[in-house]
Amino acid sequence: MEATKATIDSRQAGDGLAQARAHLRAEGWCVVPAVLRPEEAAAVLERLWAAADEFRSRGRDTYMARLDPNPSNVRVFELLDIDPVFRDLIRRPIALELVRTLLGPEFLISNFTANIARPGSGSMSLHSDQALVVPEPWLEPWSINVIWCLTDVYFENGATLFIPRSHEVTRLAELGPDPAARLRPFEARAGSVIAMDGRVWHTSGANVTADADRALLFGYYSRSFLRPQVNWNAVLSPQVQNALDPELRELLGMDAVANRGVGAKLLAANVGREASATQGSVK
Repeated sequence: MEATKATIDSRQAGDGLAQARAHLRAEGWCVVPAVLRPEEAAAVLERLWAAADEFRSRGRDTYMARLDPNPSNVRVFELLDIDPVFRDLIRRPIALELVRTLLGPEFLISNFTANIARPGSGSMSLHSDQALVVPEPWLEPWSINVIWCLTDVYFENGATLFIPRSHEVTRLAELGPDPAARLRPFEARAGSVIAMDGRVWHTSGANVTADADRALLFGYYSRSFLRPQVNWNAVLSPQVQNALDPELRELLGMDAVANRGVGAKLLAANVGREASATQGSVK
């Protein structure tokens, strides 16, 4: 398969985030380069390997047979509980701005995971993240992945493969008889961020290199009326929960009241108008 580059590099970015957001809305994906400096990406990668060790020490397995054909894919969960560096990345302003581009102001952090494709790793099944949690038809973007590239990402080392414009697919039947033939790789330098509409059909690529890891962090966000993939109250330790600030607690859906959304704001505004009218009628 031809490794067609799908990226906005620093020469193409122009006005940067504004162009990336426009590309995300129109094409279902974008790449924002140099969000992390090379040394920052390397430092986070080191923390990720430490997180993988911690995850295993908790009795968890970094190989998931139902997802990957062999253990050369290293998957790490519970990142937000393991290391504060991941609690910082999941709420970085640029990440949240990309999320708001598709989901608007009301969304939750649904999951935050890592997938390190080591040499010899294979490809998983074709899927869309929104189709995993929402039945068809998929008419609007209700979820988004913000992907942090901790290494260079290219076809040979297992870049995520996607079907261009598949965010326009509303039902499974619309994918056609051989959707895998249309797959293309996301390619980006270490430190870049890839944003992908939750409706985009994709899969992990196979790492056919001799010695090049491909390390990605996947921040998954969804509209606030969808149940998150992770029950954060169960995953986060009491110590971590007690240290969360109000903004992050709200983004994780851990407040006593959730799903306030636009309807609740309209209701509150209407109640306010009624109260004002009542007060105005009292002489």
